[in-house]
Amino acid sequence: MDKQFSKGKMVTKEEGRSIGNETFADEYLITIHQDSNSKSNEISENERQWLYSLEMRRGYIVSSQKPKIQTIPKMHRDNESNIRCYEPLVVSIGPFHHGKSKLQLMEKYKELLAIQFADQDSNQPRPEGVLPWRLTNSVSIHELYKKVKNTVPNVRECYADELVKDYSDEVFAQMMFLDGCFILQYFHCIVTGNYKELKMKSHDIAFIRRDLFLLENQLPFEVLQVLMSCKFKNNVGMEMIKTFISSAHTKPPQPHGFIQSIKDFFLDFFGGIQGKSPNPESYTRTKKVMNFFGKICEGEGPSLTKQESMKSRLPAHLLELLKTHLIDPKAFSKGGCYLRGEWCSYRSAMELRRAGIHFRPGKSRCLSDVKFNSFHFSALLTLPPITIDDSTKSEFLNLVAYEACPDTPDDFGVTSYICFMESLIDHAEDVKELRSKGILLNFLGSDQEVADLFNEIARDLVPNPHAFVDVKNKIEDHYKNKGKIWVAEWQNTHFNTPWTIFAFVAALFVIGLQFADTSLASIQAYYSVHPKGNK
Repeated sequence: MDKQFSKGKMVTKEEGRSIGNETFADEYLITIHQDSNSKSNEISENERQWLYSLEMRRGYIVSSQKPKIQTIPKMHRDNESNIRCYEPLVVSIGPFHHGKSKLQLMEKYKELLAIQFADQDSNQPRPEGVLPWRLTNSVSIHELYKKVKNTVPNVRECYADELVKDYSDEVFAQMMFLDGCFILQYFHCIVTGNYKELKMKSHDIAFIRRDLFLLENQLPFEVLQVLMSCKFKNNVGMEMIKTFISSAHTKPPQPHGFIQSIKDFFLDFFGGIQGKSPNPESYTRTKKVMNFFGKICEGEGPSLTKQESMKSRLPAHLLELLKTHLIDPKAFSKGGCYLRGEWCSYRSAMELRRAGIHFRPGKSRCLSDVKFNSFHFSALLTLPPITIDDSTKSEFLNLVAYEACPDTPDDFGVTSYICFMESLIDHAEDVKELRSKGILLNFLGSDQEVADLFNEIARDLVPNPHAFVDVKNKIEDHYKNKGKIWVAEWQNTHFNTPWTIFAFVAALFVIGLQFADTSLASIQAYYSVHPKGNK
C-alpha cells in the first residue's frame, strides 16, 4: 500500500483486492483531514453583519410586496418595434410621461374636465337632448382637492422613488387631482352618452381610451376611489367604470341573416330611446359610441356577480381592472406541469379543420373561456370573439407587460391566450377560417396583417403551463384517434363543398331509382312467368 501526502489530505493507494473469487481493480481511498490551523468554519465580522441584515429583512421581503405602478420590463422594451405601443399618443396620466411637449395640448382639457366633474349635479336640470348624469353629490372643488391631497403619502409609494422624488407634495397632489378628475369625467361623458361635452375631436376621444390602459400611464386606483366616494352615490362610480370597460369591448356581429340584423339594429336603437333597455342611458348609447372606436375584446367578460365574488380589495389601477374583466384566473388553477412534459403540439386552424375540428364563437368575452367538445367523428372548438384593430397590439402588449411585472398575479392569463391564438394562426388562411366563423372581426387590414400581428405579439412569450391544458389534451386525443382523422379526411376529400354533397345525394337518389326500377322489372318478369292462379 502506497501513501501520498499533501497539505490537509492523505491519498492512499491500495493494490487490487480479492473478495471471494473476484478481484477488483486498484482503488484510491481519499481521506481528507482538516488542518488544525484552518479557519474555514469561522465567520468574519462582515459576514455576521450580512447575516444579521438578512434576518432583519425576513418579514420585510413579503410585506413590502404591494401592488405598484411599474415600468415596462426591459425584456419587452428592448423590442424597438413595440416601443410606440407603450407610450401615450395624446394624454399623460401620472408622472411617467408628465411634461412631455407632445402631450401638452390635453392639459387644458384636464382642467376643463376637472371643473365639469366638480360642478356636475344630477339634481340640476339638463339641456334638451342631453342625457342626465349618473347620481352625483354636490361637492366643492376645494373639498375634492383636499380629499386627494390626504392620499398623497400612500399614493407616492405606488411609484418608484426615483420617479417622484423631484415632485413636491403640492405639485404631486395637483397632478393626481387633475388626472383623477379627467379620467372619471371622461368615463362619465362616454357612459352617459354626453361625449359631445368633452369638446374634443372623435379621434382624440378614441386615443384617450387607448392611453388610459398603458402600463406606464396609470393612476393609483385609490385616487379614483376617493373622488368617486365624494361625488357618486352608493356604488355608482365603480359601476360606471365597469360599464365603460365592458362596453368598450363591443361584441362583433354574429353570422346571421340580413333581416335579423335589421331587426336587431332597430330594436337596440329605438329601445334605447324609449327607455325600454335595462339601462338605456349607459348601455345603448355607449355601445353606439364605442362601436365607432372599435375595441379589441368581445363577448361577455366575467359577470358583475362573479367579479364581486372576487377579492374585495381595490385594484392597483385601471389596467388591472381591465385584465380582471378579460381573464378568469381560476381557469388556470390546475392541470399541466412544468416538469412532467405535458406539452401538446401546436396545430393551426386549417390543420384542425382538416382533422374534423370546427370553430364557433363563444358567448363570453372572457379570453380564458375556451372550450372543446368532442362528438362521434368531429369536434367543436369554441373561442371568445374579438375585434382586431389599430389599438389591439398596444392593449395586448401592455397587458402582457403588466403580467410580467413583479408583485402581480402569476396566472399569465392574457399571455397564455395570445400564445394559444398564435398557435392557431400561422398564415392568412387561418385568419380567414376564424373570421368566417365570427371569431375574428378584422378592422386592421388584410388577413395576413392579422396573422403577422399575433406572431409578433407572441414572440418570446411563455404561457402558463396550466392554461387551456384540458383543451390542448382533448385536441391531442382527437388527433390520436385514427378513425376520426380518417373520417375527417374522407369528408374533406369527397364533401369539401356543398356541390359535392348535392352530387352525392343525387347519386344516391339515381342509384335508388335504378334499384327500384330493376326490382320492379324483376317482379313483373316473375309474375309474367308465374301468373296468379297458376299452380
